Formats: sequence, C-alpha cells, structure tokens
Amino acid sequence: MREYLLFVLGAPMGAFGSHAGHERRGSELVPPRSAVLGLLGAALGVDRADTDAQSALRRLRVAVRALSPSVALRDYHTVQTVPEKIKRPNGRRAAVEAIGREINTTITLRDYRADVAIAAAVWGEDPHWPLAELANSLRRPAFVLYLGRKSCPLAVPLDPRIVEASDPVAALHRLPAPDWLPRVSPGPVTSDPFPGGLPDRVERAPVEPLDRTLWHFSDREVWHFDRESETSCPST
Repeated sequence: MREYLLFVLGAPMGAFGSHAGHERRGSELVPPRSAVLGLLGAALGVDRADTDAQSALRRLRVAVRALSPSVALRDYHTVQTVPEKIKRPNGRRAAVEAIGREINTTITLRDYRADVAIAAAVWGEDPHWPLAELANSLRRPAFVLYLGRKSCPLAVPLDPRIVEASDPVAALHRLPAPDWLPRVSPGPVTSDPFPGGLPDRVERAPVEPLDRTLWHFSDREVWHFDRESETSCPST
C-alpha cells in the first residue's frame, strides 16, 4: 500500500502529442507522462530552463485513464514561410511585401481531442515535492494550466486528493467520476512501470522529457492495463 495523488483534467479540447512533424501534429487519446509532468511543473512554477527542478520532476511516476470517450478534432493551419534571403523582417507586413510572389504557403494539420475528461495518478519513491505540496500547487497553480497547447485551457478545478491503494491502477479505478461528467465510460489505464504490475500490453514511446528548452524527449516503457486491478483499498 502506498499513497497516490489523484486529480482530474477536464477541458473542451486537449492535444496529447505523439511524434510531431512540421506538416502534422497528432494527438493520442490520453496525455503522455511528459505532458502530466509539464502540467505539474507549471503548477509549481518550475521554469523550463531549471534543469535541477526538471530532473526532480522526472523522479515522479504517472498513470492516466480516460474517464469518458473524447472526440477527434482536426484543425487546418495555413503557414507562410519567409525565404532565407530575407533577413529579420520588421513584422509580417514587411515580410510579405519583401517576398512578393515568392511567398511559400503550406497547409499543416493539428489534431485535438474534444470533450476531454482524464484521471491522473502521481507517485514517487523519493519525490522532491511531497504529494501534499503537489496537491496544493494544483489548487493554486503558479502558471496557467492547459492541456497540451495554450489554446486548450482547463475548464474545471482539478480537485486533487491523496489516496492509499495497492497500485496506481487500483487508485485510478477508485476515483469517483466528477459530478459534472454527463457520461462515464472509462478507458484502460496507461502507466509508468511499477513493482508487481502485470500489464496487458507494453510499448516504448517518446514520453521522457530530457530537455524542456530544446524539446528533446527519449523513449520509455509504457504499460497498458485493460483490466481492473484485483486489489485496491478505500481512499483516505
């Protein structure tokens, strides 16, 4: 038995990045480990260039579960790039006038999830911040919190709570659905590895943030649980 910090992420739209390119940026069904750590860092007021604090965030473990089905949404962006021969234009108008007919216009795709409701669990063997401190930061975040992109602000309080459970899967399955959620159809649990866990599926994904300023990530093992945990205990 151990303690877990549970909270709910609810928003009209979210973007949970996977492999991203210039022409398309996709979205997974749930936020990856790096997104949850980034949100906690924003709540704590951790600067992206603070390497010590960013390293401390990576000591935390994360599990997430969709509380209801979200809907795929795709946005189309028109992007115009400036040729290299035009050096440091003084604003967009000056750039367009200098480019003339040489302007390079492309369409890029941005994927989102609409009507998002996600349950998250956080724990750690030796966390730099006690779970109670993390919970307080989620109640009064230092920076504005959003789900993946700045166009996706949270719509409801995170309602953080600390519970005791046998594992993160059991903890997430004991989290009651929020009153504002009109329908509940929870999905599988996606989790960092933990002792004693028996996942249904295992994959490697680029979810470990190495450098927030350079946006460098590395692959990490991700566990998926399609079944409920057989053991759990009431929240405290």
